[in-house]
Amino acid sequence: MSSPPLDLQGRRTLITGAGSGIGRALALELAARHGTLALAGRRPEPLAETATLVAERGGTAHTITSDLTADGEPERVVTEAVAALGGLDILVNNAGNVRAAALEDIDVADIRAMIELNLLVPILMTRAALLHLRAAGAQHGHAALVGIAASAGLLGTPFYATYAATKAGLIRFDEAVRRELYGSGVHVATVYPGPADTPMMATTRAGADLGYRLRPVDQLVAEMIAGLEERGININTQLPERRAMEELNARDPLAVDASLAPKLAQLRAAVSTHRSI
Repeated sequence: MSSPPLDLQGRRTLITGAGSGIGRALALELAARHGTLALAGRRPEPLAETATLVAERGGTAHTITSDLTADGEPERVVTEAVAALGGLDILVNNAGNVRAAALEDIDVADIRAMIELNLLVPILMTRAALLHLRAAGAQHGHAALVGIAASAGLLGTPFYATYAATKAGLIRFDEAVRRELYGSGVHVATVYPGPADTPMMATTRAGADLGYRLRPVDQLVAEMIAGLEERGININTQLPERRAMEELNARDPLAVDASLAPKLAQLRAAVSTHRSI
């Protein structure tokens, strides 16, 4: 017997990285469903802008300014969100950063920053939120944990080695937690957005010719929400050419190596400026 659709109406949701990009667009989609949202991020001004847009869409928002990589901050943010919302139905682990370049050209500090924000923070946020998500799942069966991964987590992309490692780690973390939560009423989903027209991509020079055609963020997020409502566990909103490369990688990874080799120098130059840390 199939499960009913995931009901996202009026849910109490904590979104990290909610000041722009995918986090903001997700907040607006949930606001249109009359959600009550806790918006977490590093800078208060973008969070306030998101909160205003949330109110215009029919939702309500509480903003939480935080460097989530600081000691104790994931736990503090979850505690504040639960207090402000009166509980927690959904956690969206969206905050992330990137530094692309040949591995030897990336500062150790940037490597640590990616590991901390992209992987350690979601683990600690989830750990802090589990009690509340389980309570919501037991109450109504429509709680959710959502991880925003990346295509790099499915296909190791040259010059994104550390970023790919963190996103692959998030994918397996979500998978393992999903199995821990089986039957709890907490749905666990991982999202693979693909390149999106967001501030995070503003510093790259890689374009469609190198496999980085950007999609409008609102379009991606509408597909993510539809996948969540269908209780998808791996929600892939990437373009067909990127999905084809992932499928080839699963069948014949050396063929992917050979296909990327002719453009390696061009790709290295194009992504060497890509940094959102």
